[in-house]
Amino acid sequence: MNPSPTDAEINARLTRLEEKFGYAEDLLDALNALVAKQQDQIAQLLREVGQLQRQRADDQPSASTSLWDELPPHY
Repeated sequence: MNPSPTDAEINARLTRLEEKFGYAEDLLDALNALVAKQQDQIAQLLREVGQLQRQRADDQPSASTSLWDELPPHY
């Protein structure tokens, strides 16, 4: 038969569990903050991509041009 744990052993185990829970809670808070920051960055990037797409659509000429009509950059 296993001897029953003493109060000191139970308290030590409980203390270790509370410490682990505290670390896990801190890690969860840090990860939550990181995800929120990344979501903000993603939203900002999506706005910028949309703006660039609109800008590109506005800048494109209505008539299609041939690549033969364009001069290379070194001319």
